[in-house]
Amino acid sequence: MERVLRNLLIVDDNPADVRYTEEMLKEAGVECDRHVVGDGVKALQFLRQRGEYADAPRPDLVLLDWYLPRKDGQEVLAELRADDRLAGVPVVVVTGSRLEAEALRVESEAADACAVKPIGADELRRFAERLGGARRLA
Repeated sequence: MERVLRNLLIVDDNPADVRYTEEMLKEAGVECDRHVVGDGVKALQFLRQRGEYADAPRPDLVLLDWYLPRKDGQEVLAELRADDRLAGVPVVVVTGSRLEAEALRVESEAADACAVKPIGADELRRFAERLGGARRLA
């Protein structure tokens, strides 16, 4: 059965970065339902379908900012991977520093990929196709 990217969770506390990511997804031709949360606690609530996110869909791909309020990306990723129900959700860790992204690629086996902000349309399309199962539309 072919996987299709239906639901994308963007975890980022910077509204400008979220808007840019959404613009790049459109430019890349990646069509899916996009969900946005602004901190690590809300990300875990969304993923675990708790509280206001009780009806949240399971994301096919998570774009996870490394620096978040309340719980940072490292904590979110560790909890996600420790949860048997969520361990298989693909995660792209996003950071603002190229050096940090390189270090994360080496150090973090839990992330499926790492990227530097801002993520361009082509890179987002590759992540969506490779990790989220998206079919290219254009």
